[in-house]
This record gives sequence, C-alpha cells and structure tokens, in this order.
Amino acid sequence: MPHILIVDDDENACAALAEIVAMEGFSSATAGTLREARLQIGWRMPEAIVADLRLPDGNGMELFDEVGASGVEVILTTGYASVESAVEALRAGATDYLVKPINVARLQTVLRRLATTGELRAEIHSLRGELRRYGRFGRLMGSSEVMQVVYDQLARVAPTEATVLLIGESGTGKELAAQTVHELSSRRRQPFLAVNCGAISPTLIESEMFGHERGSFTGADRQHKGYFERADGGTLFLDEITEMPAELQVKLLRVLETGTFMRVGTNRECHADVRVLAATNRNPEDAVADGKLRADLFHRLNVFPVELPPLRARGDDVIQIANLMLDQLNAEQGTQRRFAPNVLDSLRLHAWPGNVRELRNFVQRAFIMSDDDLITEVQVPLQVAATQAPGAAVVSVPVGMSLADADRQLIFATLEQCAGVKKHAAEILGISLKTLYNRLEDYAARGELPEWLRASRNDTGSSATG
Repeated sequence: MPHILIVDDDENACAALAEIVAMEGFSSATAGTLREARLQIGWRMPEAIVADLRLPDGNGMELFDEVGASGVEVILTTGYASVESAVEALRAGATDYLVKPINVARLQTVLRRLATTGELRAEIHSLRGELRRYGRFGRLMGSSEVMQVVYDQLARVAPTEATVLLIGESGTGKELAAQTVHELSSRRRQPFLAVNCGAISPTLIESEMFGHERGSFTGADRQHKGYFERADGGTLFLDEITEMPAELQVKLLRVLETGTFMRVGTNRECHADVRVLAATNRNPEDAVADGKLRADLFHRLNVFPVELPPLRARGDDVIQIANLMLDQLNAEQGTQRRFAPNVLDSLRLHAWPGNVRELRNFVQRAFIMSDDDLITEVQVPLQVAATQAPGAAVVSVPVGMSLADADRQLIFATLEQCAGVKKHAAEILGISLKTLYNRLEDYAARGELPEWLRASRNDTGSSATG
C-alpha cells in the first residue's frame, strides 16, 4: 500500500488529511515538526509527503533535502499564500502547492495522480531513448543539441503539475510542445484545449474563459461553459498570453492560485482542476515593461520556462524535418517523392523567418508542384535568406567606411544570422571555410571579435554551433 507522510503542526489538520489519504487507499504517518518528519522518513521512505510550508522548527521545503533524488513527491500546503512562495515551491520541485483551507477535491485529484507517476517516468525514459534513434520526442522533431536540451526540460516537467511558460518565435512549435507535455502527464486521458488569447474579442474573452450564465448579457440565451470548465481534469494551453486584457489577467492569477473562478453573471464560485501552460512569441520581460503582461502573473506562469529555438539555430534539423514531412505526404498519397541534393542545400541556407510552420508550407507546396519523384530547385525556387529573420543583424555601411571594416561587419552579421554555423556562413558569403577561419583568426588577434563569437572560436565548423 502506498505510504504518505503528513507534516503539519495543527493536529486537527493532520487528522483531516490522514482521513482523506486513507479514503484514497494510502497508508499514512503524521509529524508536527521537521525533526519528527525526518525521523519518520528514516523509519519508512514515503511515496509522497504532504507538508505545511511553515513549521515550528523551519520551512517545509527543507524536506526536499531529506528525500533527495529518490522520486518522492512533495505537496506543500500553506495558509499564507503568495505568488513568490508558490513559484519558489514549484521551482524547488513540489508536485503541487495547495492553499488552506485545502480544497478536498483538488487534494484527492493530486493523490490519485501519484499512482501513475512511476509509470509516466518509465514511459518518458523510453521516449528519450527513442528520440536519440529517430529524432522525435512526443510531437516534436529534430535531433540537434539545442532540441535535446528542450526534450530534457519537457521530460522533467511533464509528470509534475508545474505551470510551464513556452517562449519562442512564431512557428517554432510551442503548441506541439504543450501537447507533448500534456500527453506525457497524468492528465493525458483528459481534455487538452488550446486557446489563442489574441484571436478572441476582448469583449468576449472573459465569457470564453470562465463561461456565463443565461441572461448575463445581451445574447446570452443559455448557460455557457468556458474553457476552464471544459478542460476540467486536463490541460489548458493559453497561446499569446500577452494579448490577454489586463483585467482578465488578474482573474487568471486567482484561478492559478485557488483553482476557483466565477462565470460571468454570477457570484457563485466554480472549481476546475486544470493545469495551465502558456506561451508567447515576445520577450516576456519586455512585455511586463510595456504593460502587456502583469508582473505578478508573469512570475506565476514563469515557474518552468522553456525556450523553443528558431529553426535557423537547429543545424541539420531542417533537413530531417523536411524529409519526415515529405515521407508523411508520400504515405498519404502513395508516392515516392524525394528532394534533389541542391534543394536540401538551399533548405540549409534559408533563414526561415517563419520557422517550422514556413518549412511545412514549403514542403506541401513542393509536393504539389512536383511532376515526378524528384523535387528540384527549379520547380520550387527558394531564395536563400530572402527575408531577414527576426533578430538578425543589420549591416550598415556608411560612406567613407573602409572595405576591410565593411567586410568584417558583413562576416559577423552573416555568422549571427546563421546562429554561428561557420560552414553555412561561408557558403552564403561565397568563400571557403578555411578563408573564413583565417579571417576570424586575424580578427581575434586584433581583439575585434564580438563576445558571442569569441565563445565559439575553437569550434570545428561541423557542429551545430560551429
């Protein structure tokens, strides 16, 4: 029988929690202090700990040091809730953070999920082995080093209840990452709803999020369940979170803190057990500075930030993804089309300002336009670096600048656009890789290399960053 350790200096609270735990099929032990909790852990390592944040002899988060990397789930409770303490607890590794008086339904849901955690971790371990063979992780594709980092982050956070903030340019796959987190969580058999906060009318977004009662406004001829109610038990993905009206951001923060909300047109509180994942294609700190995102909401969402890299920084992933997309179309249509080598070379050199979404459109267009099994560059022209990628450097050459200075600026700007991949930069510049390395050595000797380039000076040119 799974065992739960309950740590709280309030004897009545301990007794109530022990009763709930027993109803869910767990055995339990109680402790009123950190010292007693450590003794209990020494006698029997629990599967999970439910601990008050404030204890007579310290902080409940100190128990993380006691269980180490044993896989014990820690659920923290407190009667003194704040955004800062919630974020600190979840970042430290807490499975959940419950505000007193504890919502019994929410605690029961958390306990029921504990039984599936071991199974989930085993499945994720298997997936991580699979991605190294086939370059896939959940719904994401690619085997570059930068994507391996993303996969590791998603694998760690998926089985938890932590809020995830996905950051990346448009088209980098933020919704696919959110779906992957959902499908690798204990909520995977429950709904996954994706909401584009920028695509809903500001006058209707509160009703869409939280629902409304019949007669609450003109045209409300029936009760309507919002996204939170419809996603109950599952995951809600809020895309373009910085486009949500400020007054609604306050209500979203309340839902994240308490799990409760009110439909438009009523004062009756509703409860929803929903895990929130959010995304933005803007720098969230800039959005806070510009007044587009409340600082308190940002800190509550930013428990576990994950940055999705742009396609131009992912090396040969572009070739792998393009071929996988083409294979899918071949399977659907019963064809055997393939890209000519010169097309693949062009794909490597393109800036991809629209990222994976732009690549998908290109592959579909190429498939449709091709008259035979070999897709050539003539059939589907792709201008290399035709559009400046977001964040790419702009070269300014004022009258009077020497050719040597202009040459140096152009080399640095091209390397920046190619995410430091020297082989690609040399191809765009029309020079040999050896010539590029010689130029960089000369610039380094004169102390003219920018700081970001000095860090990769010793790269070989064959890696994703060299």
